[in-house]
Amino acid sequence: MMTELSMNKIKVEHQPDPAKLIALGVFEWGIWEKEESEFPWLYDAEETCYLLEGEVIVTSDDGISVKIEKGDLVVFPAGLSCHWKIIRSVRKHYNFA
Repeated sequence: MMTELSMNKIKVEHQPDPAKLIALGVFEWGIWEKEESEFPWLYDAEETCYLLEGEVIVTSDDGISVKIEKGDLVVFPAGLSCHWKIIRSVRKHYNFA
């Protein structure tokens, strides 16, 4: 199932088909890890990521929040300014366009 925030165009696909992940090459991407924390972030380029572990609430500067969790495939658009609140430590594959 795909969810898209209308203003930010953050795309979240919950539990994508494993064949899709393989086709995208997700398991060849780099890995990023971060403990529970909060910080601002600006996406200079589009990022696609796949959460292996964790739970995060990402809130855009216009106040729209999205929750992402283990098993979610997420696309953050270039130019997005937001705030990350990591509730449970994150481990994710990531790729910048």
